Amino acid sequence: MIRLKINQQEYQVDVPEDTPLLWVIREELGLTGTKFGCGKGLCGACTIILGDGATRSCILPVIAAQGTPVTTIEGLPLWQKDKVDAQGLHGVQRAWIEADVVQCGYCQPGQILAAAALLKAHPMPSDGQIDQAMGNNLCRCGTYPRIRTAIKKAAESMQENPQSPAPINPQINPPTNLPINHP
Repeated sequence: MIRLKINQQEYQVDVPEDTPLLWVIREELGLTGTKFGCGKGLCGACTIILGDGATRSCILPVIAAQGTPVTTIEGLPLWQKDKVDAQGLHGVQRAWIEADVVQCGYCQPGQILAAAALLKAHPMPSDGQIDQAMGNNLCRCGTYPRIRTAIKKAAESMQENPQSPAPINPQINPPTNLPINHP
């Protein structure tokens, strides 16, 4: 039996130790917000937060997560309760909505979790820090400029008042290009 703490809830799973955490999260626990993309840790669709860092769950053996808290998109508001607004959304989730980032949405849970981990490590990230943290999270719809805008606005609003993020108007702050760093 492997013991996991996911979204602040304790679980015990009976799976082989080398099972990718992604499949435990999705198939054993029914948390389907974490997506399968490439199965090789290259695209970022499967990103979760392990401890405080963004991690690719498709290549992480479940045994490696034992003893370290895991956060999925479903649990993001629980990870940083002081960054949640009155509607129960984490500041990054609120910024994503207000910047109208999502198109198809498939990559967005991984993008949001990578951005949240970035902002925890660097509350006011530079463009270079954003590029480094987000460059290997691929978006087939090409929403990179809106992702950058949302990250910057989330950073600003979470610094100003974590309980009530400021509204985002992408027309006021035109986005810059977010380069795609292919592995």
